[in-house]
Amino acid sequence: MHLVKSMAYVGEEPWHGLGNRLAPRQQIEVWAEQAGMNWTIEAGDVRFIAGNDGLGAIHAFPEQRVLYRSDTKEPLSVVSSRYHVVQPSEVLSFYKDLTEVGGFQLETAGVLKGGKKLWALARTGQSATLRGLDQVNGYLLLATACDGTLATTAQFTSMRVVCNNTLQIALGDSAGAVKVSHRSQFDGQAVKRQLGIAVSAWDEFMYRTKALSERKVKPETAHEYFRRVLAYPNNTAKEGTVTTTNERAVKAATELFSGRGKGSDLASASGTAWGLVNAITEFVDHERRARSEDSRLDSAWFGAGATTKQKAWDEALRLIA
Repeated sequence: MHLVKSMAYVGEEPWHGLGNRLAPRQQIEVWAEQAGMNWTIEAGDVRFIAGNDGLGAIHAFPEQRVLYRSDTKEPLSVVSSRYHVVQPSEVLSFYKDLTEVGGFQLETAGVLKGGKKLWALARTGQSATLRGLDQVNGYLLLATACDGTLATTAQFTSMRVVCNNTLQIALGDSAGAVKVSHRSQFDGQAVKRQLGIAVSAWDEFMYRTKALSERKVKPETAHEYFRRVLAYPNNTAKEGTVTTTNERAVKAATELFSGRGKGSDLASASGTAWGLVNAITEFVDHERRARSEDSRLDSAWFGAGATTKQKAWDEALRLIA
């Protein structure tokens, strides 16, 4: 089921081929309607029936609330009464001044998992080109969840144009991200002020990216790299935690690196550490097995896929240390 179809975009069709296309520079209200974000998260009391026969008395549970969609009345989650909700309109309006006076351009926005997660992605205007006309653009992603799985997160992200691979711009100290717990009120302006000090993160990120693109690697180094990145803890082993390497994934990543991947033949990526990183990001974003495009996007940005891509970046940096 393509739950990710509840989204809108500007420009070229996204890699998952879903969503409603908009003309550039639309009003936030148009985005809300076309991205399936023109509803609110409402809260209701938690009530239960005591007794297994369904005929018992109805009791209230005041410490908890049910969150549900205003349009369909579908339940989204059960949260504590202290949980601060971030509305779909707040996700979009976060970009209002950035797009009107800051030179940003909203490119995609939508909902995941039926409304449990909300996100919008805007191009910052920052861009750099590596050898072989390998263009990398800067983006700002804002995402939140109402089921407790994700703090409201503003995250600088890069996108490689040739293959639409995404990579979070986190430099060890997470200078490229601001996270707001649902235990506190979301203040978009305060988050933007915090992100202001992280604008230099793009320059630092591109400095390291260029260094990776100039670092040649031998086939055996590439093989060892993929085995390190694609090794996972296996807690089912009797002798405690050991790591298990996903051999199928290693084979796929090696093929992507060796010429099958989009842009793998560019001077910046062919036989380089930057090519290693992009083999992993392409595998995670486009090739890894997923139940649906919805769960693929969720993993690539917020879940196990995002963790793997960060590991790929960190391991590549060790090659130029």
